[in-house]
This record gives sequence, structure tokens and C-alpha cells, in this order.
Amino acid sequence: MAHAIDYEKYTAQEQQLAVFAKALGHPARVAILQKLTEFDSCCHGSLASELPIAPSSVTQHLKALKNAGLIQGRIEPPQIKYCINKENWEKAKLHFSAFFKD
Repeated sequence: MAHAIDYEKYTAQEQQLAVFAKALGHPARVAILQKLTEFDSCCHGSLASELPIAPSSVTQHLKALKNAGLIQGRIEPPQIKYCINKENWEKAKLHFSAFFKD
């Protein structure tokens, strides 16, 4: 039986770190982030051609990263270009750094 998590017991930093950690919990997402750090922006097709997974899987992983706030997309018809969300990327680095320091 699954237990409901009472998120109010955790600090905002702990909650945010958990969101980032969950998003980083799949090697394909890590690979996507690594590719996006190499470029200012990248479209889905370019990412799909660079990764050893199906384009539909790339779409799902991009969605998870976007929901976590680690990336953002902007529409440039006919494509969506993805890039690192620099503000949240910095937050993630700070949260993980503080976590591993403790």
C-alpha cells in the first residue's frame, strides 16, 4: 500500500532538490541535459538523432525535464527549440552542492 507524502514536513529546498533528483534519475535525461549544455538550444529532431532511444522516448524525457524546470522550450515554427533553464540549472547546482557538502 502506497503512503501519501506530507510535503509540508519538508523545506522548499528539500522539495526542489527531490524534483531535480527525480528528473535526473534516468540516464537518457542526463544525456539530454549534457547535449543541451553543449548548445544554446536544440530541437527535438537533433536530440533524437544523437541519442540511442526512440524519438517518442525523447519527447517523454523532454517533458519530464521541462516539468522539473531544468529545461525550457520556445516555439520556432515548425519546431520547438529546447535549452537549459539557466536560473533553475543554477539552483540545482547550489542545492546539490549544499546536499553533498552536508
